[in-house]
Amino acid sequence: MRRFFLFATAFLQCAACCRGSGSSLSLPSLGCGCCLIGPKMTAAPLHEARFLVLFDFDETLVNENSDDAVLRALPEQRLPDWLKNSYREGHYNEHMQQILAYMAEQGVSRNAIRSAVEGIPATPGTLALLHFLQNRQPDFELVVISDANMFFIETWLKCIGVRQLFRKIFTNPASFDDGDDRLVLLPFHAHSCPRCPDNMCKQVILREYLAQRQRERGAPFQRVFYVGDGANDVCPSLALGPRDTVFPRKDFPMHRLLKSEGASFKANVIPWGSGEDVMDYLKKIIEER
Repeated sequence: MRRFFLFATAFLQCAACCRGSGSSLSLPSLGCGCCLIGPKMTAAPLHEARFLVLFDFDETLVNENSDDAVLRALPEQRLPDWLKNSYREGHYNEHMQQILAYMAEQGVSRNAIRSAVEGIPATPGTLALLHFLQNRQPDFELVVISDANMFFIETWLKCIGVRQLFRKIFTNPASFDDGDDRLVLLPFHAHSCPRCPDNMCKQVILREYLAQRQRERGAPFQRVFYVGDGANDVCPSLALGPRDTVFPRKDFPMHRLLKSEGASFKANVIPWGSGEDVMDYLKKIIEER
């Protein structure tokens, strides 16, 4: 009976404000109050997870930026100045496409890229957190939302043996061209959010996923937890309600930016320095039952 009632955390109102045409959402007023609804008692199948936990990847699951880590596979282990200086604000995905093309031109093989990704260390306490979540799979559904890419994320998760824990990975598509070693990177989607880079708005992804899962499950998640570190993790956090919790990494951009959100921010904020901080909080939530 402990799972019979779930509290609504999906955002069911303000369709005109939050949902645009096609697969993306129109977000003229991000985090608007009309999109935040109170808890509602709803029946759900007993086998469904009560909670949704969303993770960023770079500097959240892994302890550095994976795009930087793969540069160690280059012969000189760094980019030339002309390529570093070609970056345009808000167009990082396009910049990374150029970097990957350059790496292929320099003879960096797919095995070298794979080895560089597999060598990225986990953030402190992350392996303990994932082990805990593995043992509590009936309670937690896990998702990655990241502006890295699918090859990097799946390679790393498979390397440490936890890929099967994650129901979904939302990230930029990436795969190797047939017959060569160039990793081809594409943008995840187009959107109209003014806060986010042109290739990905994590709030759009989160809202659509919550709506999809509610249709599939017949009920929303009781609570949603978001673990991140970067500036682009603030936007999805604005979509969460007062029963949900955001975990910004201490002293990283997300943590600093959330301090300025003020009353417009509805979710609970629990800064973390180790994955064990997140684990300890989730243990308390389970014990509430």
